[in-house]
Amino acid sequence: MAAPKRGRSASAQSKPGRSLALILIAIVALTGGMFLSGHTTPRLGIDLAGGTSITLKAKADQGSAINKANMDTAVDIMNRRVNGLGVSEAEVQTQGTDNIIVNIPKGTNSKEAQEQVGTTAKLYFRPVLASEPSGGAAQSPSPSASPSGGPSSKPSTSPSSSASSPQKASSSGSSTGSASPSATATSQGRAVTDALKADSTPSPSASSSGSGKPSATPSATPSGGTNADSKLQAQYAALDCSKATDRANAGKNAKPGESTVACGEIDKAWYKYLLGPAAVDGTEVKKAQAVFDTQGAAGWQVQMTFTGSGAKKFADITGELAKNQPPQNEFGIVLDGEVVSSPYVSSAITGGQAEISGSFKQEEAQSLANMLSYGALPLSFQEQSVTTVTAALGGEQLHAGLLAGAIGLALVVIYLVVYYRGLSIVAMASLVVSAILTYVIMSLLGPAIGFALNLPAVCGAIVAIGITADSFIVYFERIRDEIREGRTLRPAVERAWPRARRTILVSDFVSFLAAAVLFIVTVGKVQGFAFTLGLTTLLDVVVVFLFTKPLMTLLARRKFFANGHKWSGLDPKGLGAKPPLRRTRRPAGPAAGPVDPKEA
Repeated sequence: MAAPKRGRSASAQSKPGRSLALILIAIVALTGGMFLSGHTTPRLGIDLAGGTSITLKAKADQGSAINKANMDTAVDIMNRRVNGLGVSEAEVQTQGTDNIIVNIPKGTNSKEAQEQVGTTAKLYFRPVLASEPSGGAAQSPSPSASPSGGPSSKPSTSPSSSASSPQKASSSGSSTGSASPSATATSQGRAVTDALKADSTPSPSASSSGSGKPSATPSATPSGGTNADSKLQAQYAALDCSKATDRANAGKNAKPGESTVACGEIDKAWYKYLLGPAAVDGTEVKKAQAVFDTQGAAGWQVQMTFTGSGAKKFADITGELAKNQPPQNEFGIVLDGEVVSSPYVSSAITGGQAEISGSFKQEEAQSLANMLSYGALPLSFQEQSVTTVTAALGGEQLHAGLLAGAIGLALVVIYLVVYYRGLSIVAMASLVVSAILTYVIMSLLGPAIGFALNLPAVCGAIVAIGITADSFIVYFERIRDEIREGRTLRPAVERAWPRARRTILVSDFVSFLAAAVLFIVTVGKVQGFAFTLGLTTLLDVVVVFLFTKPLMTLLARRKFFANGHKWSGLDPKGLGAKPPLRRTRRPAGPAAGPVDPKEA
């Protein structure tokens, strides 16, 4: 068994260049990606770069009281909206009993974040009773035009196991995109009272021009309907979604159990909707996420998972909608009174899971998933003020922190040079590689996951210097122990590695575990410290395995180190080495005496 082991070890020793080439390729690739992305510096947090501060005031107009529980729930949902993984440095916190302060660092899309935290109304799934282009949009696209498919385009929805065609969703499972807007089957003169059957059974009349374009006004008149129905139809007829004032007042103060009107944007054109009572509440969406369909041509999709009660309600409403003709086979996803998407269905969707697709861009799919996941707040909020935050104090603290880090790094280098002499070259080169990888990855994580470097994160990077240097010291001391035992450098490097490797892995695992626990149980700035500490700990393992060890193997072949020059840090005399180990042949036969099992 010993011979094969020696063979494998010799093979590994003879090709340290592979590991060095691998880490070099990784550095070049990551650096190239950093320059191609245009983000050559890490994003800075609000304490270092300044940003925007938004003050929101709670309003108890949704049947919920303003209390600590509801405020804490709102803070949690808003924080997940704007902060993602918790490392973008956005801060959401309460102030007093009815105010929430949202701090957004510079470099974040503050307008989008402001819209997300300001979009605080409840989320509802309402059946579409009628829809058509509104205002100027009615003249530009023809009724049969297909939108390009943004969040408000007309995608289809179906359960996730479906193999449906692009124009139709089956009842077995998944959503596939259709970009056909409801205007195809809805003209201005379309009967809009079908959706009000729960209250009355109107008998509308409809007219449309021979060209197929909508007429000027709907002529639907309820027969035996209520005054509320007539009023709602009048609101729908008069609604012009191209006007900001009309959009703001559309469906204002509408109750979930009532029909309402709303506006939605499709392919940069406004459409108006007549919507039925809410069939599913946004709180019954358990999870929503944006995913890319790698198996088909659907592109970006939004996958939804409902709660038990939500799954039943969703199955019931989709089963009813599937019996109708467009656009009454659609349901509107309504957030803050605006239709953010209105996918159609062709059969009942059961199983509690569904997908929405329709030529989404990545940002659009993620935005819709975000709204579906975090759209329901227990309170509504009114924006009180938006102010710009300067980073003067944070800049001074950053300079002080960087100065402290530079002093600490200089002391570490001086110690390595004095104590380890030539070996300090290996340590300093490893520190440089680790610093490059840390900087490049932090720069890439900014646009990728919204990572922002704050003061605690800088502290985490400074602490990592000690963790990285500790790994080198463990390995160097193991090598020197082998030399003290009388071995030459090349076998000492290889024999020391297994023991040093175990110690390094255990030490880094403990550091990473502490960082992970800290990241999970804390919020705000402390998460930045934990994230940076965990990242640099992982990079320490990569650098030690792919750079430090192979570099040490190559240097062991150089005379300066192999012969134990006094400035190499591996001088046998200076280390108090024993005489070289020599193997002696044991006498054969009975005179040899019993053999020690350990020695054998």
